Amino acid sequence: MKNPIIKTIFILLTIGHFGCESIVDDLNTDPNNPTDASAELMLTGIELANMSIHEGHTARVAGMWSGYFTGIARQYPDFSNYNATGATFDQIWENIYAGVINNGNIIIEKSEALDNRLMMGIVKVIQANALGTATACWGDIPFSETSNIGSFPNPKFDPQPEVYQNLQAMLDEALDLLNSGIGSVSADADIFLQGNREKWIEVAHTLKARLYLEQRDYPAAFEEAGMGISSPENSLMAPHGTVINSNENLMFAFLQRGRSGDMSSLNTYLSKILNPDAPEYKGNPKTNEKARFEFYFLQTDNISNITPNTSSESDNTGIFARDASFPLITYQENLLIQAEAGMRSQGFEMGLEKLNAYRSYLNSGESLHPTYSNGAFEFSYEPYERVDFTAGGMAYKQGLDEQESLLNEILLERYVAFFGQKLGFIDIRRTRMEAAGVHPTPNVGNTLPERFLYSQSEINSNTNAPSPVPGLFDPTPINLVP
Repeated sequence: MKNPIIKTIFILLTIGHFGCESIVDDLNTDPNNPTDASAELMLTGIELANMSIHEGHTARVAGMWSGYFTGIARQYPDFSNYNATGATFDQIWENIYAGVINNGNIIIEKSEALDNRLMMGIVKVIQANALGTATACWGDIPFSETSNIGSFPNPKFDPQPEVYQNLQAMLDEALDLLNSGIGSVSADADIFLQGNREKWIEVAHTLKARLYLEQRDYPAAFEEAGMGISSPENSLMAPHGTVINSNENLMFAFLQRGRSGDMSSLNTYLSKILNPDAPEYKGNPKTNEKARFEFYFLQTDNISNITPNTSSESDNTGIFARDASFPLITYQENLLIQAEAGMRSQGFEMGLEKLNAYRSYLNSGESLHPTYSNGAFEFSYEPYERVDFTAGGMAYKQGLDEQESLLNEILLERYVAFFGQKLGFIDIRRTRMEAAGVHPTPNVGNTLPERFLYSQSEINSNTNAPSPVPGLFDPTPINLVP
């Protein structure tokens, strides 16, 4: 964390987006010893760092703890069986605090001098995205003393509820900056949304909605989602390409080349509920999951070898294809926030209306790659009616009333939609004490993990780190619910 500029260049080199020539174009010193970079180059750097936070190694770990993936070889069976250490999370911690927060603060300082409010607003949304995931996964985290590492070499860990409040304030600041209409960002520098102010405003509202949902403030979540991402094209997606060891989808790179055979989806909860031939299948007369099952998984005709779908052929392109964009904050998520928060705060009819809006989107085929929605595989998501959630109805869940059955269907849709994302892990812990929702069987023992372990590097170096260090099965403060 001592030299954030060097770490920005390192992230650019390791994750890959530009060629070597463009990386050094804007440096004002020897490219082998960089000490400064333009705000626009640094923006690309923190966007790449943010991608690694949500899409990299810990997304796989969270997926193994959520019923998405199974560890098969090398250290992955250990991860799958909850044998993790603080060192498992060193890299994501560094990417958050060095790659996004420290470098983002430098961008903001540079942009303040030019009154580039659009740039500052974008950076604050990205920082809130990184820190929101951090507090959801770890609980208490450094926040208030991360503005200047020189002044706070050992930043304190702020209580998780305060972090959520401060993140909402950060996003309010971001929205003020974005709505000002002042400043510009080039499309090349902003690899997410090409500097589009309106899209960033919608993303900020959806992120606010996500954070309110995680706090269980459902009325506020519903209100913010109403101003959130309004179309699939406005989603915040991590872009990818086909250059080996450069810009490939990180799930593809791991599953197909880097660690082929280390991880599958054998016996996972998700593979079972999407499989039309499995007893656990979630389909019904109005819901046909065949196309989504095939889009998500390979070797579906041989369940003992089922794996996440990394197929990248033009006529068979899976969810984790080589050049598939990875979801960060999306239209799908926004619709599902409206459904859950709407039902919890506004009542059954609102929840049903918003769930059906989401099902209409699924029925359009837009959530699938065209090679899976062009008729090769069946799918259908017809609108539900209230009677479907009453006793004997097709979406009724035994032992629940109609409202709980509707909530169960919404939470199940969230779980399926967030395949490969940390949001599935976050949801399971938020709703674990409720009768409705997703309750995967633990891979080992009787308890699912409740949090990430703090970075061992941070524990060793920061005198303000928590002591004793919370364990894997200790709930975070906001999940200490009766």
